[in-house]
Amino acid sequence: MTELAKKRRAVSQVTAEDVARVLGVSQSTISRAFTASASIAEDTKRRVLKTANALGYRPNVIARSLITRRTNIVAVVMDNLTDPCNALFLDALSQRIQNCSCQTLLFIPAAGQDVEDILPTLLQYQVDAIVITSATLSSTMARTCALRETPVVLFNRYVPGLDIHAVSCDNEAGGRLVAEFLIKTSHVRPAYVSGLPDATTNIDRKRGFISRLDELGVTSWLIEEGGDYGHEAGYAAAKRLVGRRDRPDAIFFASDIMAFGGIEALREIGLRIPEDVSVIGFDDVPMAAWPSHGLTTIRQPVKEMAGEAIALVGLGSLESASPEPRTSFIPGTLVERTSTIDRRR
Repeated sequence: MTELAKKRRAVSQVTAEDVARVLGVSQSTISRAFTASASIAEDTKRRVLKTANALGYRPNVIARSLITRRTNIVAVVMDNLTDPCNALFLDALSQRIQNCSCQTLLFIPAAGQDVEDILPTLLQYQVDAIVITSATLSSTMARTCALRETPVVLFNRYVPGLDIHAVSCDNEAGGRLVAEFLIKTSHVRPAYVSGLPDATTNIDRKRGFISRLDELGVTSWLIEEGGDYGHEAGYAAAKRLVGRRDRPDAIFFASDIMAFGGIEALREIGLRIPEDVSVIGFDDVPMAAWPSHGLTTIRQPVKEMAGEAIALVGLGSLESASPEPRTSFIPGTLVERTSTIDRRR
């Protein structure tokens, strides 16, 4: 055996008991020092970490999971990472998960693959919880997770009638905010460009927008189907809308990415934003604040949503996951930028 191999073997044999013996403390003190959420005096924690580093001790996460029957791994299922909104979700969720001394295991279905297809593989990792973003779950798979006592929460989605936790921005309230803002700023022919037709995010945004316009006595609104939440869908829908004789003076897109496509189409035609047409999105992805877009939008409360999702599955506390399925709606906020104009002035 080489000297390097001997050194590696010696280091691997250093245990929490060895560290505890050197310091004259209990093994539980060593464990708490390596657990971010555990209660331990800062001075004691520094002493433990310093001694552990000197001895070459590292906690064996796999061994600990066999004892505690917890892997401290949370699976996050996401349909893609190309959508900037998904990147925001993943960042917020990962930060919250790590703050609970857990790690994120990311699953992205292949093209044409459904979430249902990857869940059996996912469950083999014995994860402590599952967060499913931008996708739905059948009642059959929800029951499978329940039988295995694996808490699941839908993020940015909910399924009416499905007994499963869900956290979402209050999309209907967001749609109402947009309607109120446009009418307050004297727009008379607002339009809504839909995203995915069967997504609750789209359904609620559209319902909130139209219902509030009706309440305010506005009847000249327009609806244009985008088909999905993509740039090309927004581009094509905007061109169709401004080609009408009753061209809208404001367009509310179901997502920021669609709005970016719409802005490109309007500028290509030669229309001025916002002088000729005001544009509003939904999400407030980082690009919305770029001067080239200056997009007025509804900001999703992503950090608050992530915190609520983690609380529902019982991470970060001594409590278990909430036993009764609950759907939480968290209100967003309107962020006004240069893509809209007050027509009263």
